[in-house]
Amino acid sequence: MKIISLFNNKGGVGKTTLAFHLSHSLSEMGYKVLMIDADPQCNLTISSLFDDKIAEIWEKEDQFIEDFKTTKEKIGIDKFDEINSEPRTIHYLLKTTEEGTGDLEVLPPPVQVTANLGLIPGRLSMHMYEDKIAERWNGVYRGDPLSIRTITKIRSLAEDYGSEYGYDFAIIDTSPSLGILNKVIISTVDGFLIPCLPDMFSLYGIRNIGDYLSRWKKEFETIYSLISNEKRAQFPSSFVSFLGFTIYNAKKYTAVTPLDLAQAHYSYALQIPETVKGYIQQDVRAHLDETMLSTPIGGKAIMHTHNTLPNITQKYKNPMWKVPSLEFLEQEDIATIRGGSRATYEGTRGKYIEFTEDLLLRIGTLEA
Repeated sequence: MKIISLFNNKGGVGKTTLAFHLSHSLSEMGYKVLMIDADPQCNLTISSLFDDKIAEIWEKEDQFIEDFKTTKEKIGIDKFDEINSEPRTIHYLLKTTEEGTGDLEVLPPPVQVTANLGLIPGRLSMHMYEDKIAERWNGVYRGDPLSIRTITKIRSLAEDYGSEYGYDFAIIDTSPSLGILNKVIISTVDGFLIPCLPDMFSLYGIRNIGDYLSRWKKEFETIYSLISNEKRAQFPSSFVSFLGFTIYNAKKYTAVTPLDLAQAHYSYALQIPETVKGYIQQDVRAHLDETMLSTPIGGKAIMHTHNTLPNITQKYKNPMWKVPSLEFLEQEDIATIRGGSRATYEGTRGKYIEFTEDLLLRIGTLEA
């Protein structure tokens, strides 16, 4: 299994929309995929599940988030087994590590989104786990077992679910923050990609990511030099690899420039590859050839704006291409979605497949 994340220090670039559609695209291509919502804002969860389902999941575990050990003892083993046999959030799964007690003996099932696609929902309380990472960070340098478990737990959970359910990919959605939660997520996944808009802010986002990646890599290398080989084995064998960038959700201006972007946007788009080469250090991207470094993942396949389509997909919790065929469309949406816009919605499937196929080529360059 490969564990992949999408990340940009700049918000509003369509990261969660892309993570959602990438996951669906992979699953429709026959891969088994697990989405993990590690963003405290829970946008991937909101895109995938209706509010009543989210509330049902959250409410049953509220007391566990306050105090897992006490709640488990209070309700008894039968009630606990019942709750633990249903889908649970990422924070619930991390809570025993946060409290420093034993691991869960049985993994709760993921939410089954489609036959090949599962979801571990997010939770707004993830800041509590981030605080615990910060509190225990220095202990990692001393080889403290609980500290190491705390910073590697998100990856190990993905691996455990991969083994249990046969997933080919885990797609982890994160916030735009460069804080310590994302430090341990991004540094311990197999690969990450950067969704960009063709603007100044995305260029600075890439610069920030590159600067922080260099710092994080040095920190992890220092940790590895100080701890035993046995403890080193709890970490991935190598630091995260860069998979490339994609220009996403930009306004289309046909035949104005080679990328069908406005001239100002095209100028920024041309600066992205050089910014990547200048700020993403070479050993994190050495597996990519010059073409992969210089061109957006999928070329122009998903480059141009979807207008209101992402809002509709979030409303109906389905990828764009499936929306016209849904039986539960609201009356006010039927004429637009099944009328003149139907081909636009359904045409997005081929574009995301094209994007996904290119991403798979890049993932294929990673070490086994």
